[in-house]
Amino acid sequence: MKTIVVTGAVQGVGLASASLLAQRDCRVILLDSKPVDAAVGTLCGGGAQAAGMTGDVSSEAFVQRVAQWIGDEYGAADGLVNNAGISLIAPAEETSAAQWQRVLNVNLFAPFLLCRYLGAQMLAKGQGSIVNVASVAGLAGVSHRSAYNASKHGLIGLTKTLAAEWGGRGVRVNAVCPGWIKTEMDVADQGSGAYSDSDIVNRVPMARFARTADVAEAIAFLLNGERSGFINGVSLPVDGGWIADASWDSLRMRTRT
Repeated sequence: MKTIVVTGAVQGVGLASASLLAQRDCRVILLDSKPVDAAVGTLCGGGAQAAGMTGDVSSEAFVQRVAQWIGDEYGAADGLVNNAGISLIAPAEETSAAQWQRVLNVNLFAPFLLCRYLGAQMLAKGQGSIVNVASVAGLAGVSHRSAYNASKHGLIGLTKTLAAEWGGRGVRVNAVCPGWIKTEMDVADQGSGAYSDSDIVNRVPMARFARTADVAEAIAFLLNGERSGFINGVSLPVDGGWIADASWDSLRMRTRT
């Protein structure tokens, strides 16, 4: 049975991914800054093997404890989903140094720490798969998100670098780049008045938000060495065509049925 670690695992994409992986006979380890017991209990109640730990994934001491625990209990992690992330919507000139650093700590430094310590376990046994959850904001610029965009661009750079370093040693590293998803983060961002449903739906060629299941399926595919064993270093958009479409809005809307 594969042991897969998922961060930001009690809601949104993280919970959807953990649930899907559990359904596919993986042991899932849930990490989150929020209490994980309820989510772990729900998965175990459904017959899955699951465990978890609450803490700050941008803390090296916490990540070291996680790695020690997993090494002691399960030998090594087989897979890692770096999903934990936070948003910040503000003009660049109004973004404080503290705000910038907090976003970079959670969205980029934490994935590095988890890759560094859990990836070392994978390298020691010569196999493993890591999926970093980036964003379309890691493939292009989105206004008023300088810190978030920089963190996700950096995460894609980290993905490519580790893929180059570790691919020949049995560890694949890839990223998924979701478009806008109806999650708790989206509710908070929309609540600030930053955008509306129509802003997103009108921009996406497939005319809808992404679903957490859409992203979870992509993550599960990239983790599965039997299905994606020669895929390494990619940044897979799961965005309904957002990045591909350079049309203006009126043209896009005229082509819809």
